[in-house]
Amino acid sequence: MVRSEVEEEHVGLQLTRGAEYGLRAMMYLARVPEGEVASLREIGREQEIPESFLAKILQTLVHAGLANSQRGARGGFSLARTAEAISAREVIEAVDGPIALNGCVLWPEECGRSERCPMHDVWVEAQGEMMRVLDGVHLGALAHEHAV
Repeated sequence: MVRSEVEEEHVGLQLTRGAEYGLRAMMYLARVPEGEVASLREIGREQEIPESFLAKILQTLVHAGLANSQRGARGGFSLARTAEAISAREVIEAVDGPIALNGCVLWPEECGRSERCPMHDVWVEAQGEMMRVLDGVHLGALAHEHAV
């Protein structure tokens, strides 16, 4: 099924492609045996991620302290912590920044309607539930539950 231009324009709450690729790359790294690394080429090939885009995403994850980078002929990437210690939320926020259903949830002072808006409390509650779910999902469980 092909989306219309109107549907493309109104996709709404959706992860960026970068966050999706970041999660896929990190789940792949979660299956790499401890002490070993996976090359950029290997991850890109196995996860069907363009190498140039993947390189940027992985460097972002390295700077966030979620992945390690090893240079050289036998270089590659590995997790910076155990897979059980890295949540889906951490990966998404490392790539995309803070997750928010609506801007007023993160920055209520920037919305003059927050105190009187009937939806504000709904957004805050939904935000809390989404964060609870994403914080409770760890790479270890994801990586071994399904081959990605």
